[in-house]
Amino acid sequence: MNIVILAGGFGTRMSELTKTIPKPMVKILGKPIIVHIMEHYYSYGFKNFYVALGYKGSVIKKYFKNKKYEWNINLIETGKKTMTGGRLKRLKKFLKKETFMMTYGDGLSNVNLKKLLNFHKKNKSIATLTAVRPPARFGKIEINGNQVKYFREKSKLDEGWINGGFFVFEPEIFNTIKNDTTFLEKEPMEYLASKKKLIAYKHKDFWQCMDTKRDKDILESILRKKL
Repeated sequence: MNIVILAGGFGTRMSELTKTIPKPMVKILGKPIIVHIMEHYYSYGFKNFYVALGYKGSVIKKYFKNKKYEWNINLIETGKKTMTGGRLKRLKKFLKKETFMMTYGDGLSNVNLKKLLNFHKKNKSIATLTAVRPPARFGKIEINGNQVKYFREKSKLDEGWINGGFFVFEPEIFNTIKNDTTFLEKEPMEYLASKKKLIAYKHKDFWQCMDTKRDKDILESILRKKL
């Protein structure tokens, strides 16, 4: 089973950390987040990774050059300004023969990857995404005049489901991607949804993306408690 990790974005929302390194190389408890991601896949027996490089890809190449792991890492340049769909399409020649998995290089989860894969196969769809509840960020209040009428700390249940990455794809996904400028999350996903070829595996446990420095701090706090 081949695993794709998209690792080429600019990481502009946490520029204080990504001026010199790409976001997948930001360290969580002393280890780049991309390594945490690989460890999760490897814990389920998945060993063959294709990392789609872009912004500061040379930093990722340098890091892995002298590292020894129990898994295979293929580092592929996919263009500095290529969008998510375009990056995936540039890997077509490596992935066109069988089912493969893909995720983003900036999010962690304890999603059961074997159950996710079995769910995908059972539903016989072209694409499966892992649907998650976004982490709660703000409490909810209602105000009457200056008086707080209602206060409740926000729950994840107040939010809808969102795309949490951790995809499973059939090679037919490449037929939905036009070129380097294609956002995977736009036309391809919208088209597949309209054709009922996109399904969601609902994951209600741990998931956290790393869009900002605050997210990084949250991730470290969560993982520290798990150790």
